[in-house]
Amino acid sequence: MELNALLAMQFMLPSIPKVVALLLSELDREDVDLRKITQLIGTDPALTTSLLRIANSESFKLQGMIHSVSEALALLSLSQVRSVVVAAASGVSLRSLPGIHLQQFWRYSLQVAKLSRSLAGLVRQNQQSAYTCGLIHAVGELAMHIGMPQEVALLDREVDLLDLGRANVERLSLGFCYAQVGAGLARHWHFPQPMVDALENQHAPFEHDVYEPLAGVIHLATWRVRAKEAGLPERTLAVTFPGAVGEVLGLDIDMVLQQNPFDWLAQSSAHIPL
Repeated sequence: MELNALLAMQFMLPSIPKVVALLLSELDREDVDLRKITQLIGTDPALTTSLLRIANSESFKLQGMIHSVSEALALLSLSQVRSVVVAAASGVSLRSLPGIHLQQFWRYSLQVAKLSRSLAGLVRQNQQSAYTCGLIHAVGELAMHIGMPQEVALLDREVDLLDLGRANVERLSLGFCYAQVGAGLARHWHFPQPMVDALENQHAPFEHDVYEPLAGVIHLATWRVRAKEAGLPERTLAVTFPGAVGEVLGLDIDMVLQQNPFDWLAQSSAHIPL
């Protein structure tokens, strides 16, 4: 399938069932806690994507300016938020997606989001944008598994979804990878241009005459989290570290490893409804 054909399809991206249930319960309260709403939506890549899509639409005349869930919620009414959540609830029966372990995918995405925010702080980049980009950086994989399941199934048998070389395998086999899919959707939905550039160049930052630091931040964050998922030993971490990207940003391997989202998740596991 061609990239443009995939991008033209309509997708119902799967949301985290427990997050949807908790949101519906909170939205039914007389005194809605917006902070809780923000926190819950901010753990779910699909819901975050939906809110940003609406907030960056022509309806609000702020296309390309909304970077985060909190910014989106400042624009949307509670009834609009409810509509997004109800729509997600209608797709909650999609608890499985061939080729993707959704629980792992959601956990992984949240880890990348947290680490991206932390690294962005070190290099003085917009931390809200970094968190959002980290959370949704792999929604292209969801779209590919939904829109072209047969082609992607062949790749799944060849290389794990979270393998460090996944993007290269996709590019060699399909001519594009999840990064181009996610960026294409974000561009179509009028997301801020720095976020689009970050998503598009995340797999190979600074190689296409586009200097978008957030792309490097996401690249380093995904390396760290995928290496953790793979259980890579210390020596392999040193060999696989994207040193060229780190050098541009002024981040060495120790600085990246010190920012540990796994500890943060352990400390706040009771608040993360995966």
